[in-house]
Amino acid sequence: MSTTAIRPKDRDAVIQSLRAGVSPRHGQHLIQVGRNHEIETLIQDIDRIADGGSTIRFVIGEYGAGKTFFLNLVRAVAMERKLVTANADLNPDRRLHATGGQARSLFAELMRNLSTRTKPDGGAMNGIIERFVATAKTEAVAAGTTAEAVIRSKLEHLTEMVNGFDFAEVISCYCKGFDEGNEQLKSDAIRWLRGEFSTRTDARQALGVRTIVDDASFYDQLKLFARFVRLAGYSGFVVCLDELVNLYKLSNTQARNANYEQILRILNDSLQGSAEGLGFILGGTPEFLMDTRRGLFSYPALQSRLAENSFAKSGLVDFSGPVIRLASLSPEDFYVMLLKLRNVYAFGMPEKYLLPDEAIAPFMAHCARRLGDSYFRTPRTTITAFINLLAVLEQNPGQDWKPLIDVVDVEPDTGGSADAEIDVDDELASFKM
Repeated sequence: MSTTAIRPKDRDAVIQSLRAGVSPRHGQHLIQVGRNHEIETLIQDIDRIADGGSTIRFVIGEYGAGKTFFLNLVRAVAMERKLVTANADLNPDRRLHATGGQARSLFAELMRNLSTRTKPDGGAMNGIIERFVATAKTEAVAAGTTAEAVIRSKLEHLTEMVNGFDFAEVISCYCKGFDEGNEQLKSDAIRWLRGEFSTRTDARQALGVRTIVDDASFYDQLKLFARFVRLAGYSGFVVCLDELVNLYKLSNTQARNANYEQILRILNDSLQGSAEGLGFILGGTPEFLMDTRRGLFSYPALQSRLAENSFAKSGLVDFSGPVIRLASLSPEDFYVMLLKLRNVYAFGMPEKYLLPDEAIAPFMAHCARRLGDSYFRTPRTTITAFINLLAVLEQNPGQDWKPLIDVVDVEPDTGGSADAEIDVDDELASFKM
């Protein structure tokens, strides 16, 4: 176990998020355990995107199994590899396909959450465009020409794509506003790029373009932006979409199928490599994928493309397909995670540990009795209980941990199963390190 001191900011970001039952946006590496094959697979995808390829992955797991944590971890790796990332959760007002503005709303949320290594918390749009301008000026000096000529030459690569001419025009408007100090022009360009113009008339008056980002152009605009970030000097663009179960919950069959058609289009482009430098990571539950009445498998074209490898049985795995099922953490992995949580809670200082090593196994055995196998299969509830236990010990110095463990309140997480039987003696035996 590492004894490197942990900054209070990083420690609080992890602990507060986990105690609230949500995935931390920062510091995931401090508590990451297991799932090495899954992480290696996504890192290979990131490298493929950086080489100008395209990828799509469906990260499938139960509620509380760690999908969001996994997506955030992959986002952090992508940013370290000089990729631009964008993330958003789907909800009734944000969909992949719509006619009432929901797809544009999803696009706007993605653009607000644009992140880079220097702006990991979103809001990176201005920085990306200004890096594009700075790169163009550097190239202009080296080539002995004007920055405007270099910018125009670079943007020519975008005009062949759907809406590419207007996209290039908007970028040119931002560059002009940047050079002239015209903040209004820069602001209007950013609004267009984020999909915040609701009418073509407003966009034409502000920027002289005849199109806007609307529901129909959602995916085409993402492909355009992926091409642009590479022109700006980044390695590629990764889009992380979580809570796709909200598509499964759509009661209107036509609306649901229209969204699945959009997924099919993205899937086909990604597998054929026609979306340059663009990758998608989509998080959903098993029923969203496998339900043959309302899930992705209800759409025959998707079912055939996302079906499991029939040879990957009896413990054999295949991570080359588009679907990655988050494997359950083993009890040993979970043991290590709790040790890491204890370390994070103590700011990485062993002398501040609130629980001894010998307390971890009894805590897990208690959770096993209360929850069955879901305590490590969907670990969110158990992690929250463990942090609550540490909080009580911290605020009540001198309190013995032993009587507290039997009164820890652990309720099954939504979607988890509490029916499986666990042999507690066997569990305790397996935790001996």
